Amino acid sequence: MADHARYLLGLDAGNTVIKAVLFDLEGRQIATHAIDGATETPAPGMVERSVTELWDNARVAIRGCLEAGGCPPSAIAAIGMAGHGNGLYLLDRDDEALIGIQSLDTRAAALSGELDAARGDALHAICLQRPWPSQTPTLLAWLKANRPDLYARAGTLLFAKDVIGWHLTGKKASEISDMSGAGLLRLPEAAYDSELLALYGLDDAERLLPELVEPTSIVGTVTKAAAEATGLAEGTPVIAGYFDVVASALGSGAVGSGAASIIVGSWSINQVFSDVPVRDDRVFMVSAYGRNRFANMENSATSAANLEWYVRTFVERGGHHDDPFGFVNDAVGSVTPGREDPMFHPFLYGGRLGAHQRGGFFGLAGWHGEGHLLRALYEGVMFEHRRHIEVLAEAGVTFDRAALAGGGARSPHWPAMFADGLGVLVTVAQARETGALGAVIAASVGVGIHPDEAAAVASMTRPARTFAPDPHMRAHYDRRYEIWRRAIRAMDPVWRDLAASETDG
Repeated sequence: MADHARYLLGLDAGNTVIKAVLFDLEGRQIATHAIDGATETPAPGMVERSVTELWDNARVAIRGCLEAGGCPPSAIAAIGMAGHGNGLYLLDRDDEALIGIQSLDTRAAALSGELDAARGDALHAICLQRPWPSQTPTLLAWLKANRPDLYARAGTLLFAKDVIGWHLTGKKASEISDMSGAGLLRLPEAAYDSELLALYGLDDAERLLPELVEPTSIVGTVTKAAAEATGLAEGTPVIAGYFDVVASALGSGAVGSGAASIIVGSWSINQVFSDVPVRDDRVFMVSAYGRNRFANMENSATSAANLEWYVRTFVERGGHHDDPFGFVNDAVGSVTPGREDPMFHPFLYGGRLGAHQRGGFFGLAGWHGEGHLLRALYEGVMFEHRRHIEVLAEAGVTFDRAALAGGGARSPHWPAMFADGLGVLVTVAQARETGALGAVIAASVGVGIHPDEAAAVASMTRPARTFAPDPHMRAHYDRRYEIWRRAIRAMDPVWRDLAASETDG
């Protein structure tokens, strides 16, 4: 690393937003620039994005961040990357963008059910994950069965962050946390496996898999063309990075066996780190982020994506609010929690128990207002996180404190609600962009600033707030949680009937 290099650049590619965030070597944020991309829904259950736009937005975000920070490009020691996992990003055989499917997509729901029934046990035995609708290999199998024209043209499979890395360096590579989080690696070895591909019905897909590297590996350096497109210095090292949920956990201060991270983002992410992976098929997935370092996860698309939908659909209508999320938080704060408050099921994009699950408010009365609805939404999201955490506990994975991250961690209400509803100590990191900070933690290790992730986390992360559970509110949420769970069981046949009617057309 050059003596004058005093910054690290983190890139965080979410399902829609791409962020470039500049940090100093101590992990303090200097500047950020974010670009919101377009989501396309060509048919019910299909959620796509332009792979070309992903890079276009990334280069604009990078240039904007450098300008905002007044940072000479030569002062950047390295670039780290993080990005949403799963979904499906394909280049064709000529390295042109082919298709981009986001991790909120449910088109493969029927196929994932068939795969799970026929080969779920065998798949889990290898990759510690059962098939599910937005899982990368399940989507690839769907493409093979339903769009053989696209499948035949496919040349390389990448993840969101890897697309950006390829444009920056000209190298097509991915790393073990994203690949294992997608059920594409044999665990605990974190290696490609031909038997695994065959179980997905993808025995001919090995040619699509890119070079596999460690998260802290240097993938390559910024090319001349990428430097001209972004404003970066040619030759700047680019580090592979992490599956964004692992990056966010590290960026929020969670590191080492037993550390817990809860991410309130588009997805509900509930993970506990360990030296040995949990072998229990009730647990959604295991991601390897290093040799003998694993994140055991219970996840679903049931978290703040529900709030984003509400804001987009109701709050932003006609531009009535200059600060829509500020309005939402004020509305939640205006309501005193009560026994007869309405409830919300956060299944707008399906749930962990099935793509047939649907969202909905229930228990509404004439005296309830928008604040009650929004508080119910916040509570319902927290309850589904709690249900996930109970699954982890049943598998022997427990914790008494957790680092809260994601957009929900910045809410004035959610952190305390999580502490009360889960009965654990909740910490919120000083860093706002924990995913990007996790990416530069990888970069700092990759170029030798720190010897490993533990040292980097200790040096570059700081807690800002801590929330202890309130026993009175804990009892309140315990009572309501049982009602909420009963309502899920009662609604399940209704949701299945609705899903069947949608299928029948």
